[in-house]
Amino acid sequence: MAERIFRRKLYEKMLQWKQERDGKTALLIKGARRVGKSTLAEEFAKREYESYILIDFTEADQEVKDLFEDISDLDDLLFQLQYHYNTRLTPRKSVIIFDEVQDCPLARQAIKKLVKDHRYDYIETGSLISIKKKTKKIRIPSEETRIEMYPMDYEEFRWALGDTVTVDLLREAYEAKRPLGDGVMRKLLRDFRLYMLVGGMPQAVNEYLDTNNLSAVDMVKREIIELYADDFRKIDPTGKATRMFYAVPAQLNKNASRYQISSVIEQGKQDRVEELLQDMEDSKVVLFSHHADDPNVGLSLHEDMGRYKMFLNDTGLFITLAFWDKDVTENVIYQKLLSDKLSADLGYVYENIVAQVLTATGNRLFYHTWPTESGKHNYEVDFLLSRGAKLWPLEVKSSGYKSHASLDAFCEKFSSRVGERYLVYTKDYRKDGATTLLPVAMTMFL
Repeated sequence: MAERIFRRKLYEKMLQWKQERDGKTALLIKGARRVGKSTLAEEFAKREYESYILIDFTEADQEVKDLFEDISDLDDLLFQLQYHYNTRLTPRKSVIIFDEVQDCPLARQAIKKLVKDHRYDYIETGSLISIKKKTKKIRIPSEETRIEMYPMDYEEFRWALGDTVTVDLLREAYEAKRPLGDGVMRKLLRDFRLYMLVGGMPQAVNEYLDTNNLSAVDMVKREIIELYADDFRKIDPTGKATRMFYAVPAQLNKNASRYQISSVIEQGKQDRVEELLQDMEDSKVVLFSHHADDPNVGLSLHEDMGRYKMFLNDTGLFITLAFWDKDVTENVIYQKLLSDKLSADLGYVYENIVAQVLTATGNRLFYHTWPTESGKHNYEVDFLLSRGAKLWPLEVKSSGYKSHASLDAFCEKFSSRVGERYLVYTKDYRKDGATTLLPVAMTMFL
């Protein structure tokens, strides 16, 4: 079945780059594999330029890669590319796409000279970890505008389903601080759980639209997970990164105050895997939330690099990984998840979707824990946002809302630092004293 072209918000940023930079920089689209970078770049080229050349360096002939060994004669290089791809380029009206540019580091190094030449525009795509690993010996061009791409967000998912109304109405309700009503809320949350189950990977969304079969979607997601696992094996042949990746749902389900390396890797210690953790974070396949030791505005100043939690970049992938013990997650499990009737505690799933949404809207992830008065347990605020001169603490709940002890204790302890406070949960918008009870689908507006 034909692959659909989905509407993506990043397109507007690409238009802004084209109009404002006018070829003075190349555009580098970074992100995890399979989030739609290559498709978006080509669609942009088709719609915004008279002609384009797409060089996929994962498939390009060695003859093409060899052209970048010597770029002293740009006229010859550009002639050879037009001849090889049978495409006529027009100065200032054409673009050349270097797709998966990490597989030809010399092409990326050539960007400096190509941009200065100013004949054509240039767009590069690549995954962060691969770019980092394969560009150690080249001069990284400063003439790049870099943007990050994530899996489809909830609004893009609704667009894919032909719905251009729901998120606008949600936004209006959020801004007006208005409840939606029980009937609307039930449908809204069911729709949002569908997004959580399918996820935002374009291939998975395409499969859902083709088949309406969540088990078929699950198979697509498993292929993506295995691709990510293979990528981790390439950067770490010992298999440690892969084991840590597969253990993300189990680690969150433990409800511990940090990711416990020693329970995943035999004799695993923080100081021995620091570079590996940085590589995993650079991949954007997993999202890191770091502990803020002294939570205050400027959270990065109080970041504890040794205490962190891990989430997946896509909650659809997270759910598939959580049921990895089965060859395929049956539709009956998906239907129970969709109707919110699965008996397992799904709090960690909702934490993952909040982490995903906050990251995609430009936030770094931080949390804070501290001992209760008895010392037998810990209080924990799941996420901290820095807004102006104040902190916005967030506690995530998958069901009830009458108890939010950690959030209350945090706001009492750090009262002078707290602005708004939120309990993100699975019911309607309302207020509980100073706490805003926020439907999880509205997280994107924070």
